[in-house]
Amino acid sequence: MSLIEIYTDGSSRGNPGPGGYGIVLSYKGNEKEISQGFRKTTNNRMELLAVIVAIESLKTPKIPVKVYSDSKYVIDAITKGWLDSWIVKRFKGKKNQDLWMRYHASSKPFNITFEWVKGHAGNPKNERCDVLAVEASKKDNLEIDKVYEESDEGNRLL
Repeated sequence: MSLIEIYTDGSSRGNPGPGGYGIVLSYKGNEKEISQGFRKTTNNRMELLAVIVAIESLKTPKIPVKVYSDSKYVIDAITKGWLDSWIVKRFKGKKNQDLWMRYHASSKPFNITFEWVKGHAGNPKNERCDVLAVEASKKDNLEIDKVYEESDEGNRLL
């Protein structure tokens, strides 16, 4: 059976600072790129948002999906069951609840596996995602990561 491959990366120039994500979706030799920049966010938020946006862009849950990311934060939280524990504990002491809950809801219909790839190690699709994320963070009229900016963490750093 065919497989949808998703490569993702997130970036933040400063942490927090302007940030962005980059995505390369591949299916049967066809590729689609997605990216977006935000005026103030964190690297972890962009890493996670890249995975979410990629999953939300899929049209059918019938095709297995493999996500490649260089983010141990994202990969380990999902594959090691940390996310399930965070949900049970209502994210006590954890950041990015809004995005984790969005991931949790959007991923349910899909058969998703994850693979960590070393960042900046020559993987062409991971490198492309990095370029997309950095370029997105440098665009004019960046989006507002409203949940982050209105959070205690975001307000502390304004």
